[in-house]
Amino acid sequence: MTTTAPTAHFRPGTHVTGEHEVHSTPLGYDRATLPAGALLPLPASDALVEGVSHATTVELAFHGKLGDSLLALSAARAALDWLAQRMDAVPVNVRASGPHADLVRRTSLLAQAVPSTAPEGSRLLIGDRAGIAARGAEAATSLVCDPAAPPCWSADGIAHTSLPNRYYLALERRLGVRLPTDPPFTPQLVARPNWLVRRLRATGWFEGITLAAITATSRPDLKDYTAQRYIEVAQLLAQILNAQVRLLLIGGHHASGSRITAADANAQLQSLRLDGLPVNDLADLLPHCSLVIGNDTGLTHLAALSRGETGEGPHVIGLHARHSHSKWNTGLPHHHAVSTVFAHQMHQGDLCPVRDALTPTDDDCHLDAVAPAWLASICAELLLGGVR
Repeated sequence: MTTTAPTAHFRPGTHVTGEHEVHSTPLGYDRATLPAGALLPLPASDALVEGVSHATTVELAFHGKLGDSLLALSAARAALDWLAQRMDAVPVNVRASGPHADLVRRTSLLAQAVPSTAPEGSRLLIGDRAGIAARGAEAATSLVCDPAAPPCWSADGIAHTSLPNRYYLALERRLGVRLPTDPPFTPQLVARPNWLVRRLRATGWFEGITLAAITATSRPDLKDYTAQRYIEVAQLLAQILNAQVRLLLIGGHHASGSRITAADANAQLQSLRLDGLPVNDLADLLPHCSLVIGNDTGLTHLAALSRGETGEGPHVIGLHARHSHSKWNTGLPHHHAVSTVFAHQMHQGDLCPVRDALTPTDDDCHLDAVAPAWLASICAELLLGGVR
């Protein structure tokens, strides 16, 4: 008896997941048929509505992991959407705190409400558990964003698998009103002028094909595609396209701080290692790349969310070894995913290996199942304007 070797799955960002493809929870109403502001055929959470309705100050306090924080910003968007469409809407102060505050300020969230010069009054705190613990003592009402909490909602024949969609729709249900925003619900970050971008552009980068590969990961034993495989992908991509490819290898924290290292180069491939760069610099840098590939980590989510002033930016491919590729995703059409057999199973069953204590077998959860030649062909198709 022979067995088939594990294969990887590619999911384009434009893919619409049908409600019968995955385990999901009915939303409880046909959202597409309801106008913005319509009352839902579900009871609102009276305590939550009462607390949010009195808010004159909203603080966004995301103090935890980068990826978790960025994907939870849609919950803040839902609350601010609700405040903005009230009949008695009053100006609201909106501010951000915590280690990711500068990134939050790049979104439209802080400009979504009209700044108020009135006293703070009642404060609504929206954040993760770390942020609530740090800033919640003075808040009248707190909204905790826990990635394990919102289920995969389904409505109108569609499953809303991405974590930002889950957060937004969960809060819409509790507030009892159809909110005005339609998917994707994720607030995007706007890039700014940056010294590193200027330096790289002056030496010829970004003129042709610039591929950024994110090697940073909190679990290199489980989720690292490795720099060598990324280099092989870039070399194969150069051959397929018969063009010069420049490769940025982006690592995480480094013991000696930020470090930029030129690697060996040949006629078709030039590479540069960027280790430990501040996330603000990366948010400015990544929109200038042609394509970004990354491990399942916060910097890959950052790449998908960071765009230029007019919305331009690269395709992004996230590589998922253990966790659902559809949940840990921004839901944006340019954010694609590659998953192992195990990660695809987590997607289909709406499961989590940590929460549900699931142990994969050795042969179905490793990124070595993602062949560089296969991945390079997907990259070439995306760069040529096609999506499978």
